[in-house]
Amino acid sequence: AQGARQAGPGEFTRRAFLNGRLDLVQAEAVADLLDAQSRESARHAAGKLGGALSRKIGAIYASLVDLMAHFCAVLDYPDEDIDPFREEQMLATLLEQETALDKLLSSSRRGFQLTRGIPCAIIGRPNAGKSSLLNALAGYDRAIVTDIPGTTRDTVEVGVELGGMPIRLIDTAGLRDSDDPVEQMGVARSRAAMEESMLLMMVCDQSAPFTQEDADLLTQATELAPTILVWNRSDLPPASVPCRNLPEHVPVVELSAKEGAGLNALEAAVAKLFPKDTAVPYGELLSNQRQEEAARRARDSVQRAREALELGITPDALLTDVEEALGALGELTGQSVREDITDRIFQRFCVGK
Repeated sequence: AQGARQAGPGEFTRRAFLNGRLDLVQAEAVADLLDAQSRESARHAAGKLGGALSRKIGAIYASLVDLMAHFCAVLDYPDEDIDPFREEQMLATLLEQETALDKLLSSSRRGFQLTRGIPCAIIGRPNAGKSSLLNALAGYDRAIVTDIPGTTRDTVEVGVELGGMPIRLIDTAGLRDSDDPVEQMGVARSRAAMEESMLLMMVCDQSAPFTQEDADLLTQATELAPTILVWNRSDLPPASVPCRNLPEHVPVVELSAKEGAGLNALEAAVAKLFPKDTAVPYGELLSNQRQEEAARRARDSVQRAREALELGITPDALLTDVEEALGALGELTGQSVREDITDRIFQRFCVGK
């Protein structure tokens, strides 16, 4: 009655952005921090919120502005005592900033992994212990576990932290030929999850023989994504038939999902496949498609300007490319971003924050 209303999604962060307290990269870092699924994700989000990525982008932006300002000053005020413009100096600046943008773009894959999580399908034959492994890693009974093969008919997903990385575990239906149309649909979804995953865990019952069907599935998995072979039920006597022709590059982990033994070895295997990138300071990773797209346009524009200068095109003709690079960097930090884009960004925030 007095004019009060409920705050909208991300309203306080949006006000900070509109009032110049945060740039758009820092505003997005607030959402990344709230959604962080691992300590590593939280550290990078906090670093970005502190301005690490903004300072990196700002340095590139300032260098390109200085280049344009110097060139325009020499052209517009030829009688003034201004240092002469040198093409080799301009070329060196463009090459330096192109390299900086390339390095920034190379960070996007790691940034996406930290913010979205690494999709990891748990695959294998029916009744190998896939659902038990998912429950053991999740720390609670997320998936139904029975001794009946084919219990899992649909994919079940849960987020966990393994090896310092957020992992989106996807429990899949056992891969086998079946006349059951419902189970066939589950197998089809399992294969789709395999193709979309960035990591695969193939679970085998070490108390049962390793078959040619297992070998074929392992070969298929290694062709799709990094794969960890998990020998489950290490608490039971091993099969009398030895395992043969296993790929040497595939990490092998023995564990008991039922007893919870050996999970540390699995975590170490994941950490080895996705090692911590110490070369990139916390907060200097691109973390979403909008940031990557703007940085890529900036890099491409600088690259075109550099290539044009090397081909002998006059500097004044290539400054249009430099202006486009500045525009893309401005969109990245929110200096020149459209209102519809900011609306879309803040819609993903929780109410009020």
